[in-house]
Amino acid sequence: MEKMIKISISTIFIVLVSNFTACHKEADNPLPSGMDYKQEMRDFVKNISAYAKGINPDFFIIPQNGAELISTTGDDEGSPEMDYINAIDGIGQESLNYGYSADDHETPTTENQWMKTFLDMAKNNGTVQIMVTDYCSSHSKMDNSYAVNHLNNYLSFAADHRELDNIPNYPTPIYNENSDIINNLQEAKNFLYLINPDNLFTNRQDFVDAVKNTNYDYLIMDFFFNGEEFTNNQIEELKQKANGGERLLICYMSIGEAENYRYYWQVGWKPGSPSFIEKENPNWPGNYVVRYWDSEWQNIIFGNDNSYLKKILDAGFDGVYLDIIDAFEAFEN
Repeated sequence: MEKMIKISISTIFIVLVSNFTACHKEADNPLPSGMDYKQEMRDFVKNISAYAKGINPDFFIIPQNGAELISTTGDDEGSPEMDYINAIDGIGQESLNYGYSADDHETPTTENQWMKTFLDMAKNNGTVQIMVTDYCSSHSKMDNSYAVNHLNNYLSFAADHRELDNIPNYPTPIYNENSDIINNLQEAKNFLYLINPDNLFTNRQDFVDAVKNTNYDYLIMDFFFNGEEFTNNQIEELKQKANGGERLLICYMSIGEAENYRYYWQVGWKPGSPSFIEKENPNWPGNYVVRYWDSEWQNIIFGNDNSYLKKILDAGFDGVYLDIIDAFEAFEN
């Protein structure tokens, strides 16, 4: 996303939930009773997938975090939720090994094992590629992140900036560098997560030229650079690796929060107006948790020619990276 990056872990929602009572008084719009918030998010993702694949069957759907949705009960005793698994092509997981409580710190074993339960459930019951972003900057920890994730048969990116605003200069060469033409997620051996490049590069073309000079197998990037859309020609350029191979382009899109710096945001919007907007996220000013099951919000995201997802499809991206999947936590609590 522009300007800021999400860390979708439970600590954020603890703060967020504490503000929800005031939020509902301000919005004067009580939550529906008896709603299964996990299932509403599963259905949202499945409908996004059906719409996108109806236009391009080879388009990749990758939710980030919220891996509990893989289980029918949302815990380690549930069976695989196969409709959801079949609707997605990958799962992005932040801070599996490093960065859960603090950058460059090892994730507690209990949290690591809890997340792995669902990641492995998805991987063992479908063709879901697991892609881990660990937040660590010490070279030894970056090396360990790549090694451990490789051992678990996960793709890996060791991000030395939490803001995801740079191309790391370590390791060199990049982990599992290759000159292959990458046609699907299962063929990829590495990836770059770079969604806040505005302060690093002067303009869109500088960003394009820098990425073209790398050999990552796929890139997770934003649809906009400083508010400007990338051109179709720039999208095609970005798919070229420096060594002659070709990469996939995956576009970041938040579906659990509305962002007031996006094209869809309108003057006068605030919590409760429109009714799908909840409390502002205190950790990320300008970002608002939404009632993601609301049809008005979903129409912004997908299903019509003016939707965010249709813009991404039309631009020539190979897939979409769906963030704030774990927004259900705020409503459940």
